[in-house]
Parts: sequence; C-alpha cells; structure tokens
Amino acid sequence: MTEPTRPHEPIDTSVAHSARVWNYWLGGKDHYPADQAAGDAYSSKYPRIVPFAKESRDFLRRTTAFLAKAGIRQFIDLGAGLPTSNNTHEVAQRISPDCRVVYIDHDPIVLLHVHALLTSTAEGATAYVQADMRDTDAVLTGAAKTLDMTKPTALVINDVLGHIEDWDEAKGLVRRLVDQLPSGSYLSLSHSTAADSDHQKVQDEYNSSGAIPYIFREPSVAVELFEGTQLVEPGFTSWPRWRPDANTGTLTDRAGWGGVARIS
Repeated sequence: MTEPTRPHEPIDTSVAHSARVWNYWLGGKDHYPADQAAGDAYSSKYPRIVPFAKESRDFLRRTTAFLAKAGIRQFIDLGAGLPTSNNTHEVAQRISPDCRVVYIDHDPIVLLHVHALLTSTAEGATAYVQADMRDTDAVLTGAAKTLDMTKPTALVINDVLGHIEDWDEAKGLVRRLVDQLPSGSYLSLSHSTAADSDHQKVQDEYNSSGAIPYIFREPSVAVELFEGTQLVEPGFTSWPRWRPDANTGTLTDRAGWGGVARIS
C-alpha cells in the first residue's frame, strides 16, 4: 500500500464541499454542518437528487462487478471521492481477491479519509495517488507503482468529469489515459445530465453558491468520451438501465448515463 502525502493547506469546513455533500446524500458520515445544509437546501428543492446519488453509486457497483467477472484484475479509479459503501476495491475483491486498485484524487478532503480506501485483501492491493486528474502523467506514473501497466486495466471515471468546465479538456484527458492502456483494457465512465428544467435550475443555484461546480452534459454529448473504444451492451444508457440487477432502482432515465467500453 502507498502512504499518501499529507496536505499542507487547511481544510475549510465552513464552506460546503461537493464530495462531502455527495457523501451526505449517500448516507455517509464524512460531512460537516455546512455540507448538510447545502445538501438539504438542494434536496428540499429537488428531492430526487438523493436517489439519483444512490443510482450513480449503484452503477459503480454493477460495472465494477462486471469488469472483475470479465477477468480484469487492475483498476484505476479516477476522482475517487470520499469512501462510502461498495468502494471499487471492495466490489472487485469480493469477486476476485487478487484485484489491485489505485485511487486517484487531488482533494485534501479525501486524503483525510484515505485509510478507508487502503484496506485490501492479502492477495490484492490498494493504493492512493494524490494527483489532479488533468495531470495524466502523474496519474499513470502513480498507478504504475502498484499496477503492471502492460496488463489489461479498467479506467473508472464515475461522474466526475462535470467538474471540468471545458469540454475539450475533459475529452482530452480521457483520450490521453485511454491511449496509454494496453489492448484488452476497459473504460467505465458515467456523467450526469439534467433530469428536467427544475433539476438544472437547482444545480445552477448550487454552482453559484461557492461550492465546486458541476456542469451537466446531455448524453448525446457525453457519449463522445467513448470515441475510439468499443461499448459493450447495453451501450451508453441511463444508470438504472445498465445491466440492472435485483438491487437496481428505476427512478429515472435522465439524471445520469454511463457505459463500459473495451479498449482495443
């Protein structure tokens, strides 16, 4: 396991933070009064945000399980966020204990809770790399300390690219990472969109609150992130419709879309 470097900058708990608000909606414990207030303000105007958050997390669970069952034993989780339940390594190692998972995040908030991400089976491994996802060289160099980058690897980017406002920059970072992965690797990616005009309005209010903004993108745009890869069935679709199982909700076809694609 990799020992992360401690951040030097203080963490301001008086201002809402998107990772902690998300953690609050998911029923986690790693949040502060400002995050709870921001989460309640959002959900009071748009209650469906709470089940949307759970649908996103459940998409991560199902896609990770699919990849582990398909024989993938290495994972890079980009923009990992705060740990809750069914973290990538937990899902993958339940299926194959020898899975190795590297979490990437630049946020000092996550670093405070990284011990929860660094648990692992004896057969596998987990590590944490503190790096901005835009710095793809740092991402790959850090991952290579734990993973064999000549072997098939799953690149997991679950609902974080909306934090990059420039669309070309978002596409570029995905392309740079995908181009460095060997044949037989996979890209697992999701992106939120506005479920309706009320959802967009509340998100705009949140974005202007001082919290880290998130930009919604339509599925017809977000699917471009898979260019040069081969989407597996059922393609790029809403979270609940991607290979649902007995625990999958079916509240919406709009709030978030995702897919898994093979890299040839």
